[in-house]
Amino acid sequence: MEVDLDQLRELMKAMDDHGMSELELERGEERIVLRRGSAAAIPMPMMTQAPSFAPPPASAAPAAEEAEVEGEYVTSPFVGTFYRAPNPTSKAFVNEGSSFEAGQTLCIVEAMKLMNEIEAEFSGKILEILVENGKPVEYGDRLFRVQR
Repeated sequence: MEVDLDQLRELMKAMDDHGMSELELERGEERIVLRRGSAAAIPMPMMTQAPSFAPPPASAAPAAEEAEVEGEYVTSPFVGTFYRAPNPTSKAFVNEGSSFEAGQTLCIVEAMKLMNEIEAEFSGKILEILVENGKPVEYGDRLFRVQR
């Protein structure tokens, strides 16, 4: 998205005139966020990628050393910070051993100050939570081991 500086100045003046602290514009997959007290304009792509559910990779270690782990993995769709609950005082979206339904929120990955809810693509059970709350995650990092 090309940003016309004159239009940008007009938007910033309108924010001041109306006492607005934030303004967000979207066109297709691009968006501009104007915030008072931070960077003036931040063009960024929309975060709409769904989490990927990948089967566990084949282990190179002999079967005698390491038992095969059952289940599939929910992985992070982008780089960010992993959160198990919507805020520090709320209960976790899911716990080890809990069942979940397709479309249910499993966690939040904060990326570029946007809270992205990671939703289940199918129903199943949480076998293991692989990331500590508040820890950074990379694209493709395993978040949960699940069973369909």
